[in-house]
Amino acid sequence: MSAFNRTVKLTVISDVICPNCNIGQHELIGAISYCQDTLHLPLTFEIEFLPFRLIPTRILPDENTPKVSKDEFFTSTVGKEPWAAMQASIMKWSQEKNIPIAFKGLVSQSTRAHRLSRKAYQIGGQNKQLPFLCAVFRAYLEEGRDVADLDVLSDISEQTGVMSKQEALDFLHSNELLEEVNTMCEKVRSKVTGVPMTIIDGKWCVQGGQSSDVFIQIFKKLAYTGVSAAPSPFAAPVVALTV
Repeated sequence: MSAFNRTVKLTVISDVICPNCNIGQHELIGAISYCQDTLHLPLTFEIEFLPFRLIPTRILPDENTPKVSKDEFFTSTVGKEPWAAMQASIMKWSQEKNIPIAFKGLVSQSTRAHRLSRKAYQIGGQNKQLPFLCAVFRAYLEEGRDVADLDVLSDISEQTGVMSKQEALDFLHSNELLEEVNTMCEKVRSKVTGVPMTIIDGKWCVQGGQSSDVFIQIFKKLAYTGVSAAPSPFAAPVVALTV
């Protein structure tokens, strides 16, 4: 293997209220850790998360819309049987990985969380954004908290070192990054049919909450290709996406 260290840019399109995005993030981070700590691949990873609204604003307009439970919302929007099947699939993964996921609590629109996520990335790149997103996923999908709530988000911001609680509240009460997040969400929705989606080096994309083994095989191939401009290391064509 070459002794050089290659930087792999990962752009992940996801939503903080999406269970499959939480699964995908766990699997991706697990794969990165394994490749670096166990395989010692000559790869450095740069990760940026871009926003996607799983629930369109025409269905859940904004954070001030009267709240309904997750069970009530998804039963009425996707149907009782598909919702039950979705829960069963997610709970199977949850039990296998020993990562708790609960379907309690209220449905949240994710615009505010996405704004804070973008702010975290502006402040400190992946070192600020990733811990913030992990905490938001945990709050919404494990603890059943409302991640559109100002107090919940500002507490998470302070706990993860993005901004103090008051700074986060001031930011959320402003319109900063609102237009940017709305534009990103609209642009992505016109190109993406589902999330999570992981774009690798701006050239190839992996769709869905793939297992860590899938990412490990991809990263091993990338490590052996030598240069970032090398031909695709994938066995089959992968759809390119520019965001």
